[in-house]
Amino acid sequence: MLSKETRAYFAEIGRRGGLRSRRALSQEQARQMVAVGLARSAYRMFHAQCFWSYLPDLPITSQNTSWVAEQLRRNGNRAASRPADRIQSLTSCR
Repeated sequence: MLSKETRAYFAEIGRRGGLRSRRALSQEQARQMVAVGLARSAYRMFHAQCFWSYLPDLPITSQNTSWVAEQLRRNGNRAASRPADRIQSLTSCR
């Protein structure tokens, strides 16, 4: 069981950390961040199948998420088309 002082201390540092870490993201920025994360994950997962001629550690940014989706559709199988559909839907919702 925590003492009142310890509980108050944790509450204070939690409140301060929460205030500092809050970011105001628009819906577009949030979608873009999710699309980049999904594209990076799909690039690593399907590298041998779809991206074999590119560097394994190619930086995936918001500028090339559509390219990743296109390559997944062109060179991938049905499993690769699912992340491609999701990436495309996130990048086309503007």
